[in-house]
Amino acid sequence: MTVQKNKQKEKITSNRAKEFVKTILGEVPLTVELYWLIRHRDKIINSRFSLKNLDKNIPDIVAYLENNRQKIKNPKNIFIFASLHYWIQHAALVGLTLSGLGHEVSLGYLPFHDWQNPINRFDQRRQRLYAQEILRKLSPFVNAFPLLAVHAGYKMLPLELQHKIEQVTRFDAQYTLQIEEIDINSPIYKMRLKRNMQAARCALAWLSTNKMDVVIVPNGTIQEFGVVYEVAKYLEIPVVSYEFGDQRKRIWIAQNAKVMRQETDQLWEAFKDKPLTRSEKRKIHGLFKARRKASIWKNFSRLWQAVPAKGVEQARKELGLDNRSVVLLATNVLGDSLTLGRDIFTHTMQGWIVRTLQYFVGKPNIQFIIRIHPGEVLTHGQSMVDVINHILPRLPENIHLIKPEEKINTYDLIAAANLGLVYTTTVGLEMAMSGVPVIVVGDTHYRNRGFTYDPKSWVRYYKTIGPILESPKEYRLSKRQINLAWAYAYRFFFDFPRSFPWHLHGLWKDYAECPISDVLSVSGKIKYGETFSYLMGKPLDWQKIRDGSK
Repeated sequence: MTVQKNKQKEKITSNRAKEFVKTILGEVPLTVELYWLIRHRDKIINSRFSLKNLDKNIPDIVAYLENNRQKIKNPKNIFIFASLHYWIQHAALVGLTLSGLGHEVSLGYLPFHDWQNPINRFDQRRQRLYAQEILRKLSPFVNAFPLLAVHAGYKMLPLELQHKIEQVTRFDAQYTLQIEEIDINSPIYKMRLKRNMQAARCALAWLSTNKMDVVIVPNGTIQEFGVVYEVAKYLEIPVVSYEFGDQRKRIWIAQNAKVMRQETDQLWEAFKDKPLTRSEKRKIHGLFKARRKASIWKNFSRLWQAVPAKGVEQARKELGLDNRSVVLLATNVLGDSLTLGRDIFTHTMQGWIVRTLQYFVGKPNIQFIIRIHPGEVLTHGQSMVDVINHILPRLPENIHLIKPEEKINTYDLIAAANLGLVYTTTVGLEMAMSGVPVIVVGDTHYRNRGFTYDPKSWVRYYKTIGPILESPKEYRLSKRQINLAWAYAYRFFFDFPRSFPWHLHGLWKDYAECPISDVLSVSGKIKYGETFSYLMGKPLDWQKIRDGSK
């Protein structure tokens, strides 16, 4: 045991010495360049930062574009930003496709392999050399350059933009640590602020000098993605953000908005009066049947439940529920990007859960179930279980805590519930689809759609709970509201995501099935052409999409 401990200490000491040496050498001009020439003659880097799959496919893509690039009268000047190796590879494919359609594309990138750990200057410069070696091969179709190589001068950011970058940094700390209350003196906040401010200055300098028709950026909320989004908005350049959900061959797109806000106002305005067809009903019912059964459905890649539904009576028996009314509160994962900045009156999700728990402690005539998000088993941040145990080490008999690892199907709990309480989780939508009245307290996409209760204050929140629990049968959703919830669910899951050839996860598997030559073919343009037009800023006209779906 002593020998093992000594070896661990020696390893830690050795790593610290290496980091110290790298820090020193990273500040010496040409040191990294010489190291690269001598030690990396094969242009391969032993790092998590890998572009090898992109590098392998570039020759065929470039050869194809040399003979098949479209010529158009008014090409757009497009700037795509990416950080982290997996996003850089994806952005490169998007950029090459847009270039193939005849546009002028620049790709600004940051050669980082993660967002949460500082990187010494030596490794940063080495990864930059590696990325430059590969991405220069995109020329002349994509002008790829390291964003931090842009001379940004020494001016402070405009105060308005500085405040925006600070907000992005708060989101970064929340997302990374999976907490809601942030200490601006914490190492992660300071590190993220330094990186974000540096990226902001470089992006501001480049975008101020180079006239772009549109900026395309993944996510748009966190990390340097959020930074470049805010810089584009500040300069009043049209900006498009995009992300990926659970479905392969589908993409979320937002124009002049952050895609993770999942803004569906215009979509719902266009579709809300259009009833579902028989085939659409079969499709959405098939999806939710799979969710209840804890099985994968078609092109979805995610299991929503750990175990299939056993039936409401079995769930009631396992939890010891009696004939008293049941309230189901479903949590989100703390710090999840779908919860960032979503408070309306609660300040934090944690604060809402604590106050609601305290409220039901004084209601012994009500059975209160807190379903902790099953996704917490994959996280490292603060668990809502710890928060609840801190407030109430011993729960009264009317309160039931379902921990994330417990093998209880949420749909069985929904079937037992008389009232649902949610922050932003999709479980609230599913409750409404089951006829359960739902109070939504966070700014989620299905709020104010005609089938939920949407209080804007604590007073209204409590005043909404009371009457529902006094006469739960009277507050069951009407058939019209239930149908509305099913229709909205269909539009959100199947119309909001647009057709797209390559998902971020499984990118190269998708690319093998649908290379750029297929995407730029006549049939590929029919299938994906509109989506690429939306990425370039063509307005997403949901009314036109609705009319085309008849």
